[in-house]
Amino acid sequence: MSVNFKDRLAALGAELPPVAKPGSAFFLQAATMGNLVFMSGQIPRRGDEIMFKGRLGDTLSNEDGYKAARLCALNLLVQLEEALDGRIDRVKRFLKLTVFVNAAPSFIDASSVANGASELLMEVFGEAGRHARSAIGVATLPRGVGVEVEAIVEIAP
Repeated sequence: MSVNFKDRLAALGAELPPVAKPGSAFFLQAATMGNLVFMSGQIPRRGDEIMFKGRLGDTLSNEDGYKAARLCALNLLVQLEEALDGRIDRVKRFLKLTVFVNAAPSFIDASSVANGASELLMEVFGEAGRHARSAIGVATLPRGVGVEVEAIVEIAP
């Protein structure tokens, strides 16, 4: 992409969180196959601080969920930049986003929560940030967080 994504984030008032290492050595944050990068699910955290713990429709509001999804997307960008050795300009397009929402049984608004991640990617990458998406309500998520987001990204060689 031609515009520096960090400049776009700054213009939005968004700040990248520090790179977080996985709690297990059994998986990668990103795995590349050809021109695709498969991103592991990212939770809402800033460094070691886990944020937005709880369940949508119970202890977390829709606004909390939206903010959590946005923070998850920021963590995706940090991990993607790391996986590409700082060459995030290789991103051609975000292809697929999967958003998992820790939801109370009566919560039916996972899509508006997922908009937090989708809108951030569009704001930062423009049309290259437009993607297919699934928003799925689940009974629990790692570390008790409200949202987790994973992605598939197309990159240039």
